Amino acid sequence: MSKRPAKPASRPDGVGLIGRIKLFRQDIFASQPAKLYRAWMAVTRTPFFSSYLINQPDLVKRVLKERPDDFPKSPIIHDTLRQLLGNSVFVTNGEVWKQQRRIIDPAFEGGRLKDAFQAMRAAGLAALDRLGDGGEIEMEFETSHLTADVIFRTLFSIPIADETAANVFQAFRDYQRTQPLWNVPGLLQLPRWIPRFRSKKSAEAARKIRDLLQKLVLARQENIALGVAPDDLATKIMCAKDPVTGRGFDADEMIDQVAIFFLAGHETSASALSWALYLLAFDPEVQQRVAAEVEGIDMENIQFSQLSKMPFTRAVFRETLRLYPPVPMMVRKTAKKEAFRDRIAKKGSMVILSPWHLHRHERLWDKPDDFDPDRWQTENGKTCQREAYIPFSAGPRVCPGAGFAMAEGVLLLAMLTQKFRFEIVEEPVPVAYLTVRAKNGILLRLIPRQHV
Repeated sequence: MSKRPAKPASRPDGVGLIGRIKLFRQDIFASQPAKLYRAWMAVTRTPFFSSYLINQPDLVKRVLKERPDDFPKSPIIHDTLRQLLGNSVFVTNGEVWKQQRRIIDPAFEGGRLKDAFQAMRAAGLAALDRLGDGGEIEMEFETSHLTADVIFRTLFSIPIADETAANVFQAFRDYQRTQPLWNVPGLLQLPRWIPRFRSKKSAEAARKIRDLLQKLVLARQENIALGVAPDDLATKIMCAKDPVTGRGFDADEMIDQVAIFFLAGHETSASALSWALYLLAFDPEVQQRVAAEVEGIDMENIQFSQLSKMPFTRAVFRETLRLYPPVPMMVRKTAKKEAFRDRIAKKGSMVILSPWHLHRHERLWDKPDDFDPDRWQTENGKTCQREAYIPFSAGPRVCPGAGFAMAEGVLLLAMLTQKFRFEIVEEPVPVAYLTVRAKNGILLRLIPRQHV
């Protein structure tokens, strides 16, 4: 197995404040010094805000699992994404968020994942047809197309070939590439009345997405009223009621939720799958082990239960989520004065939980930059999976679609690897958009296996 580290090229140490700001303007990852991959905590104080990046497992546990109400979502997230997500479950806090989760969570429980598996398989087969005989392919576009197809089939029982679905997909492509992870006024916690000077392209894409989603939601409301709606995820959530208050989502609220389902279920899955395919090309030995594991499986008729027969493929996808977590950083704020190690964080301070740093932390993981799917069978890997692995967050705010994402990732990785061998054409450079993407895409050469 290759031991060449799968890490970004730049981890600048010894860079002053001005240099750090210049690097931050280029990309968040480019500004991250090597010492942050060794530190338990890093404190930043400015005239505008104080922030605490925490890598110490017990502190991460405190924020996400033990006392989540004391560390609500930072308004910076809402400030950045509200044009698209409105008041969705991704950005809300307190009782509003709890009510939203009580309505949403049942749609992802029990046998719901098995119900969605058929849509995943159909989207995967459609992707294999589109890819044909392979060649040099920009995989980020293809995986975005594929995972968008999955989410549309799952949410609204329509393939991406549907005109509205295709338009939403293109609008999300435009939005994702124009919307930064954070905006500067939000980062500085400036008052809401100060203009944000948002990207015109980003605002136009968000407005277009919401207009298109509104058409889908209103049409589904009508079909529900007529009793002819398919029993898919959108119908389940639109018909669900909060067991405490008895109310469900109105049309505007449903548009907010569909927007985050699409962003979380499409963008994050596309990011993870494209990096997984890159890592298979990066390590041909691992790639061959995946190919051997899935050889002979009838992908046209594969069943949900067969995923349990792909433990190494699952380990590859889990390792991808460690090295290239789709959501690289999560931001909370302190609801009251808080002690972190030997520091006192004032009320309203920013708390940054960074899977990007935590998953590559030199004091936690054995050889943290190595791509090693077998690490999950070691004692160190098992310990770190419990204490230092949060690709879907953790605690009450863990992503409700985490099981969905794992099943989807393993299935699609298996389907693609069974048909193609992957080779690197250009080394990708990870950058932080809304999710972890490659600066110039991920260009791979796909070779049909019967031609190998």
